[in-house]
Amino acid sequence: MHALGFSSKEEATLTTLTLDVVKSSEIEGEQLNYEQVWSSIARRLGLTIGGLITSDRNVEGVVDIVLDATQNFKKPITEKRLFGWHAALFTIGYSGMYKIEVGCYRTGEMQIVSGAMGKEKIHYQAVDPALVKAEMDKFLDWSNNETKIDPVLKAAIAHFWFIIIHPFDDGNGRIARAITDLFLACAENSPERFYSMSSQILVERKQYYEILQKVQHSSGDITEWLVWFLRCLRNALVETENTMQKILQKAAFWKLNEYTELNERQRLVINRLLDGFDGKLKTSKWAKLAKCSSDTALRDIKDLMEKGILQQENAGGRSTNYVLTEF
Repeated sequence: MHALGFSSKEEATLTTLTLDVVKSSEIEGEQLNYEQVWSSIARRLGLTIGGLITSDRNVEGVVDIVLDATQNFKKPITEKRLFGWHAALFTIGYSGMYKIEVGCYRTGEMQIVSGAMGKEKIHYQAVDPALVKAEMDKFLDWSNNETKIDPVLKAAIAHFWFIIIHPFDDGNGRIARAITDLFLACAENSPERFYSMSSQILVERKQYYEILQKVQHSSGDITEWLVWFLRCLRNALVETENTMQKILQKAAFWKLNEYTELNERQRLVINRLLDGFDGKLKTSKWAKLAKCSSDTALRDIKDLMEKGILQQENAGGRSTNYVLTEF
């Protein structure tokens, strides 16, 4: 990744953080708008990118948490910081239709259940509310002062321990994953994110819940959870090789065409093609994307064909469309 150059690394970090925010919420059944999340993160990172849109308040809250965890990973995890994260998740004091305690530890019992009403199955009985504060004090002391454990294993232990305590009325999973991201950033000693653990947990969600439930009822030996976590992390890294191919390809293209004379319209549409174009590129589509006339679009296309950047696909006539030449 370091061989790519600054702008490509920025783009990779933006893509990864966006996926982390979107997928962490999706694990909990909440669908966030990808473009809103992408725009919010781009603004916070100070990236000069066109096409940014306004983000909803709930999107901004989740972005706040993930960015604070990854960009400020050297700061201690405090009660005040966690309360701030929780308040950012539930800005109006409700989780769906239900009013919850926000920005403080829960004062009620917490059970993880599933099944129809009257046939509920209790998967886990969380720590008694009277003990939450004391348990969290232990957790925070360990988080900030334990230095002998490898930070990757520390990320796994912290995730599990936080879930066991379940200190909040809601949002425990998302905050646990943010804490995980923080310790993984510590492991790399870098705020740059090139892989998303939350994306991989979503793919393996069934196993994630199964292993959490199984090890929660164990006698204190969490080896099985650690093994699962490390496998999931490895899968996340392997998957990143796939998702980063577009960024690597984009960087290679612009390196190759560093001195090729191109106008802004051409750069705009080429970038769209490199990002993974939806549908066929026809003259009319070019005109719409570049906000120009059909004649101008055709001139831009012919110029790129002469430069060996675009080529016409076999279909002719009204079906004429263009693709990037292999490079």
